[in-house]
Amino acid sequence: MDRSVFHVRLQNFEVQAERILDASLRTRPIAVISSHHQNGTIIALSTEAEAEGLCQGMKVSLARKIGHSALLMPYNSTLYARMHHYVTRIVTNYSPLVEPTVFGQYYLDMSGMEAIHRSRTQAGYHISNDIHGKAGLAGQIGISANKLVSHIATIVTPEKIHKVNVGDESKFLAPLTAEVLPTVREQSIQKLVRFLHLKEVQHIQNIVTNETVSLVLFRKYHVQLAREAWGKDTSMVTPPTQKDHIVEQVILKQDTNDETQLRAVTKHLAEQVAFRLRYKQQVARSITVAVHYIDGYQFNKTDTATQNDNHTISTLCLDLLQRANRRRNRIRAVVIDATNMKPIANQLMLFRNNGVNNRALASAMDTVRTKYGFDSIQSAAHLNITR
Repeated sequence: MDRSVFHVRLQNFEVQAERILDASLRTRPIAVISSHHQNGTIIALSTEAEAEGLCQGMKVSLARKIGHSALLMPYNSTLYARMHHYVTRIVTNYSPLVEPTVFGQYYLDMSGMEAIHRSRTQAGYHISNDIHGKAGLAGQIGISANKLVSHIATIVTPEKIHKVNVGDESKFLAPLTAEVLPTVREQSIQKLVRFLHLKEVQHIQNIVTNETVSLVLFRKYHVQLAREAWGKDTSMVTPPTQKDHIVEQVILKQDTNDETQLRAVTKHLAEQVAFRLRYKQQVARSITVAVHYIDGYQFNKTDTATQNDNHTISTLCLDLLQRANRRRNRIRAVVIDATNMKPIANQLMLFRNNGVNNRALASAMDTVRTKYGFDSIQSAAHLNITR
């Protein structure tokens, strides 16, 4: 039985959601922005806004100068999350294997559904019409034997439903720009592809055919790039699972590369993570600190924590911040993600040491924060930022 994977992409999902909420926006040029600060960027925009010269990723300061009639709307994550969850429930009626990804995108494993639907194309139209009828959202559906090709089909084709038959994957990909392949977006590969003027996927197909040359050029990326160039992908459609992790993040009010501010913010986030770990009586075997720059780049570093007191977690996170922050660009957001939780077992010490003192101090602070709120105790450095 051939695999059948659908990729549903609701174009300009954020804009469509805003227009459903407010019907008066349906004919207006609008753009959804990350922040009203001048260094904020456009995340999504309507075709009317594009006609005025705006584009995705443009700075808010420039957008205000170019598009005088365009309405710049703040990012409403609550609205988008609710709409995303609602559409997930709709498409779940068509397959038990549904994998929601970013807002407005979903994978469906429709293998073996031929007995229910006369054809895969007809099933695609049923899903598209159901989403539009119940949620009022329009989009495209790509159909192929794997996730990679189905995903690319919704990017490059304007058709409502586009099907790529089994065996035609390489022909479908050949004339497309090389950037549609995920591995080409890796910074080192992207530079190499541009240097060699490999503008289309067929140019990469010609190189990976010669394994010796491909290994010299692409090195560790050779195997993955070769598979992508020929449209091969064995990854499965996996429904979301509840992950036991703790995430704390902050979007800075003003983009900065000031080390004092970044350390103060990171320390405050680390204390929040430690507070939640102690509440669950667990320790995180994996803690990741990620920094997001204003130009879209992201770097992260991961390490292991053996205790859950404020001093241990803060020291670890500050060290990870220093290792992750490798560029001079200003930072827009800092994220701390704690995963791989394990129950903590504190060993009683014969003699009092710093670890005992740190745990006692953390316990006393937890008592105050539980009663009066977490921000009832803050460091002086963090208070200076929040003022």
